[in-house]
Amino acid sequence: MLTEAVPATRHRYPQHVGDILALVQELASVFPASAIHSVVMLMSLLPAAINALRASGVDFTEDTERQLERVQAYVQHLQERRREGTLKVDSPVRMGTPGEAEGEAEAGDYREMSIFPTYAELHNTERPFLRPNTLRQPYEGPTLYLETHFRLLREDFVRPMREGIAQILHDTEESGLRKKKFDDIRIYFDTRIVAPHCTASGIEYRVQFDTRLLRFVRWENSKRLIFGSLVCLSKDGFESFLFATVAQRDPKELKEGSVWLSFCEHSRPLLAQVQPSDSFLMVETAAYFEAYRHVLQGLQEARPEELPFQRYLVRCEADVSAPAYLEGPRRLYDFACLVQKPPAEKPPKEEQGDNHNNRNGPALHNFLREVQHRAADPLVGGASVDILDPQQWPSKETLGLDETQLEALRLALTKELAIIQGPPGTGKTYVGLKIVRALLANGATGRVHSSPMLVVCYTNHALDQFLEGIHTFQEDGIVRVGGRSNSETLKKFTLRELRGKGGFRTNLPRHLRTAHFSVSSEMREAQDELVSKAAVLECGLRGVLHERHLRSHIASRHWDSLNRGWHGEWMNPKGSLILEWLGLGAMPFARSAPNDPDGANPAEAPEQEEGEEEQDKEEEDDDDLLAIAEEAALLQADRLLDSDDADRPRRRQPRRDAAQLGDLFLAMQLDDKEAEGPEKEGQWQMQPGQKKKLKQRVKKELEKPEGMSAEEAEAVRDVWRLPLASRWHLYRHWVQKYQAEIRRTILRHEEKYQEAADRLAELRLQEDLWILKQAKVVGMTTTGAARYRQVLQELSPRVVVVEEAAEVLEAHTITTLSRGCQHIILIGDHQQLRPSANVYDLAKNFHLEVSLFERLVTAGLPFVRLNYQHRMRPEIARLLTPHIYAELENHPSVLEYESIKGVSSNLFFVEHNVPEQSLQEGKSHQNQHEAQFLVRLCQYLLCQGYQPSQITILTTYTGQLFCLRKLLPAKTFQGVKVHVVDKYQGEENDIVLLSLVRSNLEGRVGFLQAANRVCVALSRAKKGLFCIGNLGMLSQVPLWSKIAHTLREKRQVGRAMVLSCQNHPETHTEVAQAEDFASVPEGGCSRPCEARLGCGHVCPRACHPYDPFHREFKCMKPCQKTRCADGHRCPRLCSQPCGECQVKVPKTLPGCGHLQQVPCATPAEEFSCQEPCSRDLSCGHKCRMTCGQVCTQRCPEKVQITLKCGHSQELSCSIAEEVRDGRPVPCQAKCPTLLECGHPCPGSCHSCFGGRFHMACASACKQLLVCGHECLQPCTSDCPPCRRPCQIRCIHSRCQKTCGEPCPPCVEPCEWRCEHYQCGRLCSEPCDRPRCNVACPQRLRCGHPCAGLCGEPCPKKCLVCNHEELTQIFFGFEDEPGARFVQLEDCGHIFESQGLDVYMDEEAAKEEEEGEQSEAAVKLKVCPSCRTPIRKNLRYGALVKRSLAEVELVKCKIQGSPEEIASGAQRLKAALKEKITLRVNMPAEYTQLQKMLEGPLSASVQGLIFVENLMNFYVRLAELTEAVRKGRSGEWEGVKKRMAEAASWLERPRLSFTGQEVSELQREFQRLAFLVELLGRCQAAQGKMDDSTAGMVSTLRRLLEGPERFTPEAERLVKKEMEALKALLPVSGLGITEAEKRQIVAAVSGTTRGHWFKCRNGHVYVIGECGGASQRSRCPECQEVIGGSNHTLEASNQLAPEMDDAEFAAWSDEANRRLGDRVSRNWLP
Repeated sequence: MLTEAVPATRHRYPQHVGDILALVQELASVFPASAIHSVVMLMSLLPAAINALRASGVDFTEDTERQLERVQAYVQHLQERRREGTLKVDSPVRMGTPGEAEGEAEAGDYREMSIFPTYAELHNTERPFLRPNTLRQPYEGPTLYLETHFRLLREDFVRPMREGIAQILHDTEESGLRKKKFDDIRIYFDTRIVAPHCTASGIEYRVQFDTRLLRFVRWENSKRLIFGSLVCLSKDGFESFLFATVAQRDPKELKEGSVWLSFCEHSRPLLAQVQPSDSFLMVETAAYFEAYRHVLQGLQEARPEELPFQRYLVRCEADVSAPAYLEGPRRLYDFACLVQKPPAEKPPKEEQGDNHNNRNGPALHNFLREVQHRAADPLVGGASVDILDPQQWPSKETLGLDETQLEALRLALTKELAIIQGPPGTGKTYVGLKIVRALLANGATGRVHSSPMLVVCYTNHALDQFLEGIHTFQEDGIVRVGGRSNSETLKKFTLRELRGKGGFRTNLPRHLRTAHFSVSSEMREAQDELVSKAAVLECGLRGVLHERHLRSHIASRHWDSLNRGWHGEWMNPKGSLILEWLGLGAMPFARSAPNDPDGANPAEAPEQEEGEEEQDKEEEDDDDLLAIAEEAALLQADRLLDSDDADRPRRRQPRRDAAQLGDLFLAMQLDDKEAEGPEKEGQWQMQPGQKKKLKQRVKKELEKPEGMSAEEAEAVRDVWRLPLASRWHLYRHWVQKYQAEIRRTILRHEEKYQEAADRLAELRLQEDLWILKQAKVVGMTTTGAARYRQVLQELSPRVVVVEEAAEVLEAHTITTLSRGCQHIILIGDHQQLRPSANVYDLAKNFHLEVSLFERLVTAGLPFVRLNYQHRMRPEIARLLTPHIYAELENHPSVLEYESIKGVSSNLFFVEHNVPEQSLQEGKSHQNQHEAQFLVRLCQYLLCQGYQPSQITILTTYTGQLFCLRKLLPAKTFQGVKVHVVDKYQGEENDIVLLSLVRSNLEGRVGFLQAANRVCVALSRAKKGLFCIGNLGMLSQVPLWSKIAHTLREKRQVGRAMVLSCQNHPETHTEVAQAEDFASVPEGGCSRPCEARLGCGHVCPRACHPYDPFHREFKCMKPCQKTRCADGHRCPRLCSQPCGECQVKVPKTLPGCGHLQQVPCATPAEEFSCQEPCSRDLSCGHKCRMTCGQVCTQRCPEKVQITLKCGHSQELSCSIAEEVRDGRPVPCQAKCPTLLECGHPCPGSCHSCFGGRFHMACASACKQLLVCGHECLQPCTSDCPPCRRPCQIRCIHSRCQKTCGEPCPPCVEPCEWRCEHYQCGRLCSEPCDRPRCNVACPQRLRCGHPCAGLCGEPCPKKCLVCNHEELTQIFFGFEDEPGARFVQLEDCGHIFESQGLDVYMDEEAAKEEEEGEQSEAAVKLKVCPSCRTPIRKNLRYGALVKRSLAEVELVKCKIQGSPEEIASGAQRLKAALKEKITLRVNMPAEYTQLQKMLEGPLSASVQGLIFVENLMNFYVRLAELTEAVRKGRSGEWEGVKKRMAEAASWLERPRLSFTGQEVSELQREFQRLAFLVELLGRCQAAQGKMDDSTAGMVSTLRRLLEGPERFTPEAERLVKKEMEALKALLPVSGLGITEAEKRQIVAAVSGTTRGHWFKCRNGHVYVIGECGGASQRSRCPECQEVIGGSNHTLEASNQLAPEMDDAEFAAWSDEANRRLGDRVSRNWLP
């Protein structure tokens, strides 16, 4: 070829090469596995041949070079798949051409195709028919156009699953599958559908899968099982299969092998036949199926003749018309809205550079020029222009746009299809907002606003930014439909918020409200039935089901065989035979079934699999690291809509239900929290950690899907003879039958709920449509647009604006267009990110990754490219032009950027060849060298004074993202942004640090060869871009080769980056790796700072560019300043304020003449003299203050003083003086009284009220209670019931009450059985079998024989290993041959059985003998060594249970019977209601007693006795209170004080009254009663007493008011004197004499009784006539209400019998009854 001389032949060489490339591409596409070797060999030769031909003068077109690059990339992709082991099969695709009809006929009508993969497709019996997306040629028609995109899009999600399943079917060995690697699918083994759960969107199912092969998966970052991913489940080699989507993921649940699935509608009939025991193989594809499904349905439902814009989309016509709505006067637009830019409108930061106002010069200059232009331009200032007449348009200066931006605006407003390409930083979003504003502002006539405008963005972030820009000029009428928004401004515009607005549903049409209520009611009814049943289904995985729940599913002979095992096996600790049968009972460690290969100790479960412990250790607290969004969370956020999270909390309830039901259904639970706690009863052999291993073993058995078949189960005769593995198989067979029955019962409810949920979803769409119709602008993500496809067709927006249009698949864009669409505006840049497809072959060879935006540009439709970039400094922009963009001009504003501080170049590429590391999970990579370098560079730039928000670290792989995160402590790097390149599209920052990651010997660059990704990565920086990567390897890619050439030309690439010190510009430091930054520890250089601080010291740090003037630095050296004339230096640190000189010097004080050490800066006259004061106080004591202080007014000198009680007490002099003047002081003298219990009183003279009533004894009782505990209450004659937790327990259960409460007896069968004897009674009854003395046949873990007895728990000590310990003499038989031992479970002591038998029997005989002779004390059996009560023991069960029964009788007697307690409580409640005086005079205490009778005190006899005593005391106190209120002189104050003391003593916390307390309180109340009566008589006498009477009163008052105790002798004396006084001072108690009272009564009411009453305070009044109250009035003395109405007395008033001795009121029921009796007697014969 090189020697060919004929020009015509040489001229055809490029065509031949193009044909070769097309052939290679076709071979690699159709036969990727078979032809890979030949293709690789050919492609290794072809580039060299082309280069040789080019050197010989043959010219190759740019299209040929692009085709060569595309084929090389595809072949490299296939080579990587072959290295990974995922290139297994060829592609069975049939490729069609636009004119081919035969293939189309075979393929069938695309409108009737199933969206889901079919059986024929999954088994490769049907080849898919595909046509490539045409780039430059028109389609034959809209049908072919829709079909092409339907088939390509469907193939994109079907092929990975089809090829993956083909590989699975090719290798039928499951063990081989577990080791295989698959390319685009993920496999999950042993998958089971556990239980259904209810959500608002329908039924979702919890699915369990095996995680043993997934232990290294980092679920937080893994792309596995993301929301919306499609999974296929099959149990029969994909002869049948179910399709479902991931409904919700929780990384913690995924780690445990649990995920939530929502099954697709056409899979539901098969789902109804699924049994809980079915084990599936689950295959997952990463495609977001929900978006595929809605778009594919839209393509199928679209009517070709109604497809809008067919001229352009199908026929690719370049002559674009004006929008249909621009007719006649509608062509007039007012551009005032674009000229008058409000302050709120700012160009988006990611598109406009620093400030849009700076693009045409300073802001003021722009403003003045704009004002001048408006004055000169007649088209501005409110005048309308013809939008279709270019001559009438305002100038670019008027609109504040550059030339290409104005051209884009004109294109968007005048063409029904507008395409605007915006390279990085050119302001495409800014222009888009101008377009939207112009459309909205000129839509008032209805030409646009007859339907809302639709704005579609690819990402949530872009949608937020665009809608926020719209909100600056459109404050309402916005609705946002997309993922969760981070914008507070837009939060109120989300569908979720608009639905939740108050009154939203009331504004809906009535039929929607009615339907919503009806459907919701149906869902609630079905849910109630589903929840409990679903929880029961889940119980099977939470533990071992109790046999009583499996009874109906166990064959009769199996049930009988299981129960016969009682005679040969030890019973388990929870009363479940099935636990014992499965080897999980009380002694599980040595009971292997005969010839059981699995008979090893089940507690000795295998250790954690390799890697599990390491993974657990690697889990660390990440709170101190920079927060970076997990990749899985980012993906899920893009897929979820903001309303999808609303139903998630509802799912958690069934999990709680299952946990609660576990207590009822499970004999053994796996998820309880007791694993680390003490062993429960019956499990004394468990060593630490054994229980956890046992549960791990059980969990693995429960998760196994296989169980016995019905035939195998039928053949089993004796279940106890089965090996352990077979027992588990049979158990799973029973459980599966049990679960199948439950599944059948809830199936109908599932269907009902799902039908209602589907109807609710339709109603919600109608509600959302109603909301959207009210809007002016509807913003959607592409995901939201796909989900709301049907709503959009109904909404039919006329104007559609697609932002980021070049990133959206063409099929997605098509389905957003409705038949009513008249105007579509596409804004984007196809030279940045492109749409992502799942299948590389479809993306490259079928052009699926080409967006509608790019296809129309390629096809030659008119578009505008914005050519002025406002972001990047020219050095950075040079990387894009001309390598990516042929032409891109710099706006003048980017020429004014300052250089990046601390570096010698604003753009630099650090090259290296340190190899990358591939991650185990996923296809990501990381490079620790690059991560460490960029982190240190970031820290260095922060030291230059840059804010963290000015720096972004970008990387091309998510693996590198989290490698970086581990190196970024939040304390240092908070605010620095860290992103992958693909997630930073549309963003910008001042400084970007870029890690390219890839570096390997094979030269694999991955997607770094994609020009669009390179474009995004290199165009995010405004002022500084610093990259690190293996540029030598990257240069194999032509684009990178060109970029490297540009970098080398400008010397902006090298092995080391040069840092430049700001302080010492001549000092440069080269850094090639992270360690090199140690030379610039403070961000400057290695030289010392040497700056002289303001204090005169030298800065001790290394050279630092931050804080150049040292304003923030604090000098820590000693201060050298002189602060006074004497030359004293400041003693503080240099950074601390010096203050005044505090050095002490001698000074003579002018006031007193003393010489004092005074601070230097303090004047002598201001200093307070510190010499002791020499003055005397008025009391004669010396003043204790200093000379400079004012003498104290209260002398603190201590003096002895005698108090009124007679005790001496040391008090300060000033207080003693006040005591002499009558001030009361609490006496602190210890009370000398010996209490009735024999202990000294713990109180003082004051706290015991001078000995009148004493403090309760504080000594602990320490009496031994019947339960065996010491009484911990204070000393009392009657100990209250024990309050400790009850210790009574058996091997079935333990009592949950307190120790003093009677325990309910255990009614389970007694478990004391062995091979020789069996007890036939209940657990709580004395055993009826003898003790077995046969040696235990078991062997201990050490291998030696057990030292215990048959049927008894094996002692923990071994007779061989612990010989000396066991044979230590206690009873005397320990060292005899054949000695057997018994261990007491309560204390753990081990005794020789013969001696312990004798001890226990002798104790029993002794107690029986004592019982016959006298009343013996009831007590529990105790350990002969430590005296611990024996509550649980089988061997001595008869004795222990008998003593426990006696204890229970005593408890019942102390506690009282329930009937007695209830009767007593009711009696006290009734009595309390009758205590009117107490309720009126002491309402707080009355309420307190009511609460006591409702609380725990009313649950025992002792408590009721206490409440009754307290009530009686309060009643007496209330009566005294009522009587005291009549007193009118100051003499009654003493009585009131004493009553207050009694009340405070009653309020002290206590559980009961001692006998002494009752006696003392009764005497005190008697004393108070005498005193009240005495004062009443004296008050009635009104001073009319002779001397002898006055002497008697004085004597009585001295006795009654004295501080001493009221003794029985004093009481007798007072009674005697009071009797004598009655004759001398007769009184009615009303302040009048008896004679005066009789005269008043006779004069007012005559002989009729019952007319006298008294108010609340005891003041007496009379009601005349019939005696019935007819009106209300006020008491003249206290203004309380008196009287009543309707012959009914006021409730607070009462009869005053002290006036006329009446027993009832004159007008009362009793009076009427007695009157009737008299009438009857008079008239009846």
